[in-house]
Amino acid sequence: MSEQLQSDFDKIVKNSKFSNKEIQLKKNFLNKFIESGLPNRKQEDWKFLDISQIIKKNISDLSYFIDYSQSNKIDPSTFVDGLEHNKIIFLNGRIEKIDFNHEDQNKIEISDETKKDILFDYENSLIDLNSAFTDKVFKILVKKDYSLKKPLIIYHSTNDSVKSTNINLRLDFELGENSCLKLIDYFANKTTKNFINIFYNFNLEKDSILKNYKIDKFRNDNLTYSFNNIEQGNNSVSETFILSTGSDYLKNEINCNLNGEYSSAFINGIFSLKENQQHEIRTTINHLVENTKSYQLIKSVLGKNSKSAYQGRIFVNSKAQKTDGYQLSKAILLDETSEFNAKPELEIYADDVKCSHGSASGSLDENSIFYLMSRGLNYQQSKELLINGFLLDVVEKITDLEIKNLIKNIIGLNEYK
Repeated sequence: MSEQLQSDFDKIVKNSKFSNKEIQLKKNFLNKFIESGLPNRKQEDWKFLDISQIIKKNISDLSYFIDYSQSNKIDPSTFVDGLEHNKIIFLNGRIEKIDFNHEDQNKIEISDETKKDILFDYENSLIDLNSAFTDKVFKILVKKDYSLKKPLIIYHSTNDSVKSTNINLRLDFELGENSCLKLIDYFANKTTKNFINIFYNFNLEKDSILKNYKIDKFRNDNLTYSFNNIEQGNNSVSETFILSTGSDYLKNEINCNLNGEYSSAFINGIFSLKENQQHEIRTTINHLVENTKSYQLIKSVLGKNSKSAYQGRIFVNSKAQKTDGYQLSKAILLDETSEFNAKPELEIYADDVKCSHGSASGSLDENSIFYLMSRGLNYQQSKELLINGFLLDVVEKITDLEIKNLIKNIIGLNEYK
């Protein structure tokens, strides 16, 4: 693997305009990744989803070089209908289009941050890989007192012209004081056996609001890893909703630092897995100052031979009095071969806090199914009604009505109010 890494890294350097200092920085990240290797089951944070074994089994040879000079044809059939939106289109690891036509252009800045600080202090070999092979780091700034009029959808797509089996993407977001961004990550990959590695860094200033919706809809046999780092100032709010249903293998990881008083983070997620899928959500919420709040609710519906895992950690600093932290995960197992793993963690160093966690799993209640069938529904309709009711309260946590209805339509909950 190291020979392929070095060869593809040399190609990237040759085709880039990096300075010697930037090349050395990237070499450092590359060497860190080579030393650490891909995450595996021996590491506590990866005990439920062994990326090393998944890649070895499903992607025989990873290749890392992407020719960013080649443009790709955009397939409009993957676009979201019925929702006016701004868009950024990533196709085969390359930004093909940036469109903020619904917005005041003076209130948004987009810049190439490649030549600035690309360092990120987090022990994660996949972020090292991302930093070594990302060609450009784009930064999106929403200026003070501006709320986007329409959501921004970032399309993550691949097609048959992709040459690399490993795709690395990074975006940085800066939300100015009293600003608001609604961001939808929409995964519409049409290729097979790729490893997609995505890193977002968010900085939320005072009174700003981030609403991030991650939608993995289309069935494919790719492996996707998505990491969000969120830094929050005073009275800021981050809302994250994850719909995890399409990829064969998917891990969403969120690290949120509540740095400002009265900041809050809400994370809600749904696993809706069919046969032979394996998905995970891992969250770390760091309460670092007084009067902060976090809320997490994750629900799973798991089909034959599918696995989901939720690792949720709440850390409360000794200075973080008046913390309110809550997390809950529940799962319905539709087959005896389904598997749900939960690892909730509380690490608390303050004494005036309100924190709790819980987890539960089981099969559908046969008595409830029998009751619904006695009311005229057949067996399948009864199951679907119970499953929809189980998932509905997670979707109802979405605060934006248009996006809530979009996700209801994707899941099939549009008839439930």
